[in-house]
Amino acid sequence: MSELVANCPRCGAMEMTFDLLRQIPIDRYHDWQGRCEAFCICRSCRRSTVFILTQRDYGKDEKFNLLSAFPAAVNRIADIGGYICLKDVASKSPPEYLAPDVESAFREGAACLAIGCFNAAGTMFRLCIDLTTRPMLPDENVDGLNKHIRRSLGLRLPWLFDNGHIPEALRDLSSCNYLGR
Repeated sequence: MSELVANCPRCGAMEMTFDLLRQIPIDRYHDWQGRCEAFCICRSCRRSTVFILTQRDYGKDEKFNLLSAFPAAVNRIADIGGYICLKDVASKSPPEYLAPDVESAFREGAACLAIGCFNAAGTMFRLCIDLTTRPMLPDENVDGLNKHIRRSLGLRLPWLFDNGHIPEALRDLSSCNYLGR
């Protein structure tokens, strides 16, 4: 039976040994780097966790594809990318073609929303809007555009609507007073 050394998300044991019982391939990055979900049992609390593992080295496909039969700790050939939890099951995927910083904020907001952290989710989705609208402002000084508008999302949105940088149809959605009318 293969072993994986990781921190247990269930009991909090640090650098604990897990029995790796099964793996399921998920996808590949860069046409060579395999990723899988590995079903493991903590030797401390005897509870299960599904870890996301990523192939560490190029050309080691046969070893990575047979992790459950690997004779040593699989940490030698695989990196731990996290584990499956409620945020993965219930969260939404971000829209395509987002800037990396906006995509990261969206993923965090969706995860917060999925686990019921509504204030944190609102903060992260607001950050998405903030990161998206900053580049819409012109670099040069324009009448009515000042440092306060550049810095404050609450001032920036009306300026962007008034100057045609955001479609007018979205104005109601940008207001906290929107009641779905």
